[in-house]
Amino acid sequence: MNRRTVVKAIAASGALIGLGAMMPRVAVAAWNKDAFNAKSQADALNALYGSAAEASADVMLKAPDIAENGAVVPVSVESKLANIESMAIFVEQNPTPLAAEFGIPAGTAADVSTRVRMGKTTNVTAVVKAGGKTYSATKEVKVTIGGCGG
Repeated sequence: MNRRTVVKAIAASGALIGLGAMMPRVAVAAWNKDAFNAKSQADALNALYGSAAEASADVMLKAPDIAENGAVVPVSVESKLANIESMAIFVEQNPTPLAAEFGIPAGTAADVSTRVRMGKTTNVTAVVKAGGKTYSATKEVKVTIGGCGG
């Protein structure tokens, strides 16, 4: 790379950042408003993917058995399925069950981690869309009262 190429790249990235500041709607990622506002997991899943997901051992959901603090529950989802398009995390008994949706670019590892908020003991479900089909894994996470661990 020569100096001229580097300067052009810096100028182009600066222009894109400036465009994002001037047009914030363009810079914000698209999101499915109906899915995030749904009041039941079935409605959220239907709004996001249009159908129910089949349980699969190819979707690995990692969450604690007991969460002593429901405000910050770590959740990870991983899958080796081919042609993964997106991953979503649902917390069944939350007022809005869809906690997160991740778009997975082609050619990248399908491995996401986040923290979700849970008001009470409930199922956490990970849904992976791959090759036009949806697959899921579910785990019950117990939320303790007062963080006593019991």
